[in-house]
Amino acid sequence: MARESSKLDDGESPNPAVDGAERSRTSSNTKLLDRRSYLTLTGAGTAGLFAAASGVVGASEHGEYDVIEASGQTVTLEDETFENKLIDVTTGDGITFMIDGPTKIRNVGFKGLYQGGSFLFSITADSGTVEFENVYMGDGANKTGTDFTHGPGAVFYHRDANCDVVFRHCQVQGFPNNAWYCSNTTYGGTARWEECFGKNNGVTTFRCSDPGDELVGCVAYNDDTDYSTDYADWGGYGETAGRPLWVWDPGNPTVKNCHFDAGDYPRAIASYNDAPVTPDGGAVRGGVSSSVDTSNMGNDPTLEIPDGVPTSAEEAASGGSSESPSSSDPEEGSDGSSLLNTIVFDGNGTAETTSYEFVVSDAVEPSTDENATIDEAATVDGTRASGTVADYLDAFRFDGQIERLSVDGNATVRVNGVEIDPADIDDVLQNVVLIDGSDEDATRYEFTVTGDVERSSYDGASIDDEDAIEDGTVYGTVADWKDAFRYSGEIVELTVDGPGTVSVNGERVDPSDFGADLPHVLEVQGTGTPVAFEITVDGEIELAGEEPPEDEATTISGSTAQSTVTDDSLRFNFSGVLTDVSLTGGTPKITVDGEEIDLEEYGDPELLPHAIVFDGTETAEPSTYSFRVDGTVMKAQYRDASIDDGDVVEDTTVRGGVGDWLDAYWFDGDIVDGQILGDATVDIQYNAREQ
Repeated sequence: MARESSKLDDGESPNPAVDGAERSRTSSNTKLLDRRSYLTLTGAGTAGLFAAASGVVGASEHGEYDVIEASGQTVTLEDETFENKLIDVTTGDGITFMIDGPTKIRNVGFKGLYQGGSFLFSITADSGTVEFENVYMGDGANKTGTDFTHGPGAVFYHRDANCDVVFRHCQVQGFPNNAWYCSNTTYGGTARWEECFGKNNGVTTFRCSDPGDELVGCVAYNDDTDYSTDYADWGGYGETAGRPLWVWDPGNPTVKNCHFDAGDYPRAIASYNDAPVTPDGGAVRGGVSSSVDTSNMGNDPTLEIPDGVPTSAEEAASGGSSESPSSSDPEEGSDGSSLLNTIVFDGNGTAETTSYEFVVSDAVEPSTDENATIDEAATVDGTRASGTVADYLDAFRFDGQIERLSVDGNATVRVNGVEIDPADIDDVLQNVVLIDGSDEDATRYEFTVTGDVERSSYDGASIDDEDAIEDGTVYGTVADWKDAFRYSGEIVELTVDGPGTVSVNGERVDPSDFGADLPHVLEVQGTGTPVAFEITVDGEIELAGEEPPEDEATTISGSTAQSTVTDDSLRFNFSGVLTDVSLTGGTPKITVDGEEIDLEEYGDPELLPHAIVFDGTETAEPSTYSFRVDGTVMKAQYRDASIDDGDVVEDTTVRGGVGDWLDAYWFDGDIVDGQILGDATVDIQYNAREQ
């Protein structure tokens, strides 16, 4: 989820907000901002700009750090230093920091039990280095703010990231959904931990993958600390107990002088698909996967917090670096405005009138910066402003991002004192699509545009890093929230599965008016040998063509299709993305939209013969279960069972839970152990595919 490591640009930023330097707004610097800089303007290395955008309520009484109250906001950090902040999550609301470029996060502490619905940090940077130093996330979390099975996590390294990330002297405790989820380095980038500490984190504390990943002098363990979490106990293990270290393909990270204790959890060091792990030094207590070589480790781990790791939010926030100045309170403008950014339309010296219009994401108001006069003819409506200038200035203060800017005339435009070229962003991403979910059920959506597209907080929409954007196509899911995207060009495909509604530029639209309901084509081509196959998508699927196939063995159940091919081929139309492919008897050629897929990327290639079904549809209370087989096991949609990310398949052992639904699994071999707590029924079907 080859890389070049790049460094932060040591040159002076063209935007005075980026380096925090005090400059005149009438600076003669005519260097143009790059397109992304003035479109996003999130620069929290820009102390003041970040402060306004993120809700800084002022420095502590000691003047050592700023306090930011969590209020559900998403903050983007890119090419900057973000330091000396105390993030107050006692509000009960969430907060997410999107790391979208080379960034240094230093001296930051999260105070209070976190009850948000997402990871605190989501790393999406596609190059360079991201550094975390002296960061405290140790007050724990619960999943009050989310219905997602595992709840919130601390740090997530996105599959599309390709940066090198370093964690130094950091602490995470009591997060149910991973402390450091960095196994996506298998797709690019590296992760390194230096003397970091984790305790009682669900799923795993340190999660890595790549041979370039490193853990040096780190400690992680489980005990019985109460983080006031509210989780059902499945399989004997609460969701604040997980693997101290979990290594994914391809494995072989450097693990040196680390100490791990599984506590009541089955494994202290686990590997996925037998990814090899060979720690050097340190000690481990608890089980390990068979591919883990602990011959160079002791068995009596030292579970003390490493030197230099902060033990409270206040200690982290005030712990201090003198290399960069701490953030300060927002600077007020000459007219007393607390909005941080300025945009000036300068008509001095022009012969004709210039008209302008712009839209920002947060707030805008007229200003007297650069001795501008308040023009009564200028219009400000919410986050939009428009007007005209001749031989004079119009100025505005704003917070957030410039989302649209149109200028017709020869007036000069300056943002935070730096001249920009309006043509670079004239009508950029002028359209917006809003998907409004429903609490009745989840809604999956997919759409394709002819231009560019990016996530937006339009109309209070959430910024969800799980929504995928690939070459102008967006895939996502909403429930009782909204997702929004700004785009250029036109929507050519729009598919919606569920009760949610879609609006384009404020007008509700019918998805059937945009392209095909099932826009993708999947073809299974035989090679002369009979092959049985099962394919699954995350949307809807149906046979292509008007006539049903003569082969009555072709069946479609929910989002899964099953059939056989020999020297013929079968075509299917579907929405969403292909998620799983299982085969028996041979290897056909499978294409999606004309391009052959790599079968190794799609699940287990062999169809497993037996099925086990846990049925909770007739029970009043949820049931939990666990079982172990002596062969292979995988999740299934057999008998329209649900696929639940919260159910865990680890090697040959399964743990999960059912309410008023079915859970099913394919397996081969025999069930050698199993237990169920509750009234759900269990049905084992041997050779289920032949029935």
